[in-house]
Amino acid sequence: MSSVMFDSLGDKVAMFNQQATQHQSTQAKNPFTSGLNLPRPKFSKEEYGRPAAGSLSDIRGRKAFAHISKEIIELCEIINQNGTPCKDEPGIKGITFGDLFNIYTYVNDKCVGLLLRARKQKLLEFEGECLFQRRDDDVPIFLTKPMAEIRQIFKQKELEQQRIDAEKL
Repeated sequence: MSSVMFDSLGDKVAMFNQQATQHQSTQAKNPFTSGLNLPRPKFSKEEYGRPAAGSLSDIRGRKAFAHISKEIIELCEIINQNGTPCKDEPGIKGITFGDLFNIYTYVNDKCVGLLLRARKQKLLEFEGECLFQRRDDDVPIFLTKPMAEIRQIFKQKELEQQRIDAEKL
């Protein structure tokens, strides 16, 4: 009976040593670890500041990206449906911030943040750094791409992410 306990104790020690070694190698990659005097790890531009592939942080980030992408598409849809075509370019639709805010706040309370993100992705144009209710109600917001192209952009990003995920496996 004592040999069975000894084997299980040995297994526990081996498991502990394996976890300690794994932790030490993980800490060696952590730039904030002190006291180990290990050489600084080298990261590529794509790796730096990103969670390890398949980690919980990575999964949460992907879910958040997918969710925000859907919200940006929804915001663009609302501008497309409720905006008026520009006189000189009928392919571009515009709406004032006040009108958009009144329509979109019933759907979502992150209107301004989504506008900033969509502008960063060159889907929208408007003047100013940030828009504020009442002060900027008359500021026009222009949808710079047709909805089919916007949907295609996000579909392409999704396919690209799936391709990257497949390469990592």
